[in-house]
Amino acid sequence: MRIVLHGQQAFGSAVLDRLIENKENIVAVCAAPDKENGRIDPLVENATKNNIPVYQPSSWKTQEAYDLMKSFDADLCVMAYVTLIVPSNVLNLPKLGSIQYHPSLLPMHRGPSSINWPINNGSDKTGITIFWPDDGLDTGPILLQKECAILQDETLGELYFNKLFPMGIDALEESIKLVRDNSAERIEQDLDKGSYESWFGKAEAKIDWSQNVKSIYNKIRASDPQPGAWTLINGVEVKFYEVGLKDQTTQNSGEILSFNSDSLIIGTKDGAISIKKVRVDGKKVTATEFINEYKIEIGTICGQ
Repeated sequence: MRIVLHGQQAFGSAVLDRLIENKENIVAVCAAPDKENGRIDPLVENATKNNIPVYQPSSWKTQEAYDLMKSFDADLCVMAYVTLIVPSNVLNLPKLGSIQYHPSLLPMHRGPSSINWPINNGSDKTGITIFWPDDGLDTGPILLQKECAILQDETLGELYFNKLFPMGIDALEESIKLVRDNSAERIEQDLDKGSYESWFGKAEAKIDWSQNVKSIYNKIRASDPQPGAWTLINGVEVKFYEVGLKDQTTQNSGEILSFNSDSLIIGTKDGAISIKKVRVDGKKVTATEFINEYKIEIGTICGQ
């Protein structure tokens, strides 16, 4: 099959490695436009190294983009981490259509932050979906799904890189074989049984100290490493990383109860959290270094 790979970043590059390993006929790589900081996208770098033509349109909603995809005369487009909206008239140009990776169990957690939300919500499982994209946001028919557990102490980064990342590569490989064998399913999503959430950004990552300890704990895990759950401490914005649970309580939720050589302990109305690392003024340091440098005292209330 003539395959177009459309993606970006480390995941797109890893998918390209797998396709090359499998000796797939990759006729083009499409990637996100170059960033202003001048860094080359890993997928673009990998494709260039392997002498595969690279294309980086700023929009897929133009006649030029339509003509570009048509010129590939592709059998299949494989979408591995695509953030630009690609309209159905472009998606349907390859003879066998387009398939896309999404890191959740659709129809649950449609949208751009589908790894953050299940952790934040306290879910104990998630997974990946390979689906046939359409004009909706992650609404197309499902080709296949793989499920995995979310461990109690797992962070966003750990869940993605240890599970959802490798599962996605394997699932795209399997899906390509199913498409080639004409045995790929198209299972319509029941959107009423699912959910859509928008970006999990700075507003969503702000810690609300009136919440119970488990909700606060989940928010910090869901934001580690990005966007970083944050609070104010003596008017300074501080992001928390490497969180743990402690069996302590306080009448003043958000109160700094203690700190030691390893971590900072902050109480809530029904428990406490321990924090090992913080980011402040753009620099990540240990919680103890932060306490010493900013002269934070026991009894300080976070959120102020």
